[in-house]
Amino acid sequence: MAYFAAILHMENEQLNATYRPDHLNYLKQLEEEGKVFAKGPFVDGAGGMVIYKASSFEEAKELAEKDPYVIQGVRTLELHEWGM
Repeated sequence: MAYFAAILHMENEQLNATYRPDHLNYLKQLEEEGKVFAKGPFVDGAGGMVIYKASSFEEAKELAEKDPYVIQGVRTLELHEWGM
């Protein structure tokens, strides 16, 4: 299992509050499955980060791209394998 940092850059602050419950519910489900190591917003409002646990970059990308924030264009995704 590897760790992947999904940096979610804020793109649309107006939609952020609208899709926040969907985003948090999605991450809660993945936490229960053991797929999320850590998560949280950046305090300056620039977005946030999720650390996924996945067996490959492709799996992590699939998980990150299914986040409602990414699907709805609220945030853009930057994904990197993290050498913890």
